[in-house]
Amino acid sequence: MERRRFLSLLGALPLAAASACRAKIAALAPEHVVAPACAADTASADTPAEWWRRTLVLVELEGGNDGLNTVIPFADAAYYRLRPKLAIKRERVIQADERLGFNAALEPLMPWWQGCRMAVVLGVGYPEPNLSHFRSVEIWETASETEEYLDSGWAARLFAERPLREALAADGIILGRNQAGPLFGPGFRAVSLNKPEDAVRQAKKMKDLAHAATNPALAHVVRVQNDIRRAAERILETGVDTIDPGASFAATPFGRQLEIAARLLRAGVAVPVIKVSIGSFDNHANQARTHQVLLEQLASGLAAFAQSMETAGLWDRVLVMTYSEFGRRAGENGSAGTDHGTAAPHLMMGGRVRGGFYGEQPSLDGLADGNLVHGIHFRSLYATVAREWWGLEAPAIAERPLGCIA
Repeated sequence: MERRRFLSLLGALPLAAASACRAKIAALAPEHVVAPACAADTASADTPAEWWRRTLVLVELEGGNDGLNTVIPFADAAYYRLRPKLAIKRERVIQADERLGFNAALEPLMPWWQGCRMAVVLGVGYPEPNLSHFRSVEIWETASETEEYLDSGWAARLFAERPLREALAADGIILGRNQAGPLFGPGFRAVSLNKPEDAVRQAKKMKDLAHAATNPALAHVVRVQNDIRRAAERILETGVDTIDPGASFAATPFGRQLEIAARLLRAGVAVPVIKVSIGSFDNHANQARTHQVLLEQLASGLAAFAQSMETAGLWDRVLVMTYSEFGRRAGENGSAGTDHGTAAPHLMMGGRVRGGFYGEQPSLDGLADGNLVHGIHFRSLYATVAREWWGLEAPAIAERPLGCIA
């Protein structure tokens, strides 16, 4: 069977509670519902040589986002019983279907939800979860098993399958004060651009290191270092700060990161992965206001970025995906906050995304030691990126793709 046809068939069988972006809204008054209804999309016509010109924007929600106050099970009495102080009141929920709704802070994203270009993957996690920030984010970023230790990021490893670097400015760009995480790996050209103007000065100071090295390992490091320097120079030749971002971005660290990402892509910089971050979501005390502000910054930043990509005609070539080391416990703690938990929802946005809910909301009546039980392995997100977005086989990722990319 032709690969593109096979992917199209997968897309017809999403793990969706609201299949094919059709929320069941009969039980709710229309004025309280933000529910999309859209037709099926056709499969991509991109050729293999063009796959790397699609950009994945990875959004790290640092510290562990509280999924229950992001996508809210407002119809479940257990939610209000477990969170007498932190639960979002039903009248403040943007209802998506008869069971679930969005935190009002996400209102800027609702045009893309209604337009079927935002997918929400419910109950994402992994077996035998580790609740240490350091170890759990390492598991997510390397795509390892709980007791497995890998020395390279999952995204970096995918590039070995189809290395088409000739047309790329870099393999990945890291914005803000971020670690490479999924973009770390041998030979992977990840350029860090905290501030483009600083990178210009750094690139000018760097010189080609000697290529003649007697130690093969050192010679490899030298080659990679020179490749990264030249990639940075190539990116910065575009004059990033002179490009119109095409939207109004908030003057926050996250807004600035996404504004730079928008300028880069609108300038024609070809890069498969851009990593940004926002946080900390590690709200053990007095969570309500802090979490609300973070979600507002997340939503406004993503909405401005989506608008920028749409007006530039680039939205079909961009996929935004969130990730975080874990979620939060189902019940609030004694300090009006939440402690480290397990499963949580994650977002995908883009011009090729088939919107709607994917997976099932974890049960609040079947908790494991006070934590939500995951229904979708986080590697299913990576399988979706690898197979549906970049057209790779990715044999090391055994999980099933979500079927949410056209």
